[in-house]
Amino acid sequence: MSAGAPPADALPAPPPGGLRARLRALFEGDSLQGRRFRLGLLTLDLVSLTLVALVSFLPRYTGVLLFEATLGLVLLAEFLARNYASSRLGRDLLRPSALADIAAIVSLLAAPFVTHGLGFLRALRFLRVLNSCRLAVSLGTDYPFFRRNEEAIIAAAQLLVFVFIMTGLVYETQISRHEQIRNYGDALYFTVTSLTTTGFGDITLPGTGGRMLSVVIMICGVTLFLRLAQALFRPAKVTFECPTCALSRHEPDAVHCKACGTILRIPDEGQD
Repeated sequence: MSAGAPPADALPAPPPGGLRARLRALFEGDSLQGRRFRLGLLTLDLVSLTLVALVSFLPRYTGVLLFEATLGLVLLAEFLARNYASSRLGRDLLRPSALADIAAIVSLLAAPFVTHGLGFLRALRFLRVLNSCRLAVSLGTDYPFFRRNEEAIIAAAQLLVFVFIMTGLVYETQISRHEQIRNYGDALYFTVTSLTTTGFGDITLPGTGGRMLSVVIMICGVTLFLRLAQALFRPAKVTFECPTCALSRHEPDAVHCKACGTILRIPDEGQD
């Protein structure tokens, strides 16, 4: 392959004005409309995560099952549109986040036929989108608050997603086996008490598998808590790549790169 040649799995550029071009502009473009569209996708992920958790408290009425199936159809439409617009379709479909999306969507669509869904895996989609460099830059451009607190926001989101995933895992593995875990709230209670190492002892997971799951929650949870505390209390920095040495973290009011001395032009909305 010659230098600069496109990847083998890259799709040809869509014709101007075509459906794929319009979708690619929304999912990957730098326009204001595209940035707001991707912010809307974050909102969709947050809402879907919240709703999947809330319906776990409800009996499996027909309306609840239809709601989960409808949510699955909405997420399926977003998944198909995003991958149709992708210029790296083959590679994207093999990513763990895409496989998690497929598992979550299938479980929601199969809600009328199974006892419990695996919708908590949708949290992986939220984590992938939030950690996207393109989205971080877009949010930083349109929302100065995000740029000033980007590291703390991402650390908090990672902790939140970890709690959500672990709670879902506890819920799915213990709901029919553990008499004290009757709904998502019980699983959340156990996850938080384990993560904070409080360990009240009124709910414990039996067996070697349950103990190992508790160990994972404690070790990973403490690590994420420490990262969040570090992001909150150490001096704030902004993400801006130096054009000369590529150093990406600088003081908010930096004029020169501290690594190479290059003059920086960090966007600044000014003081209030």
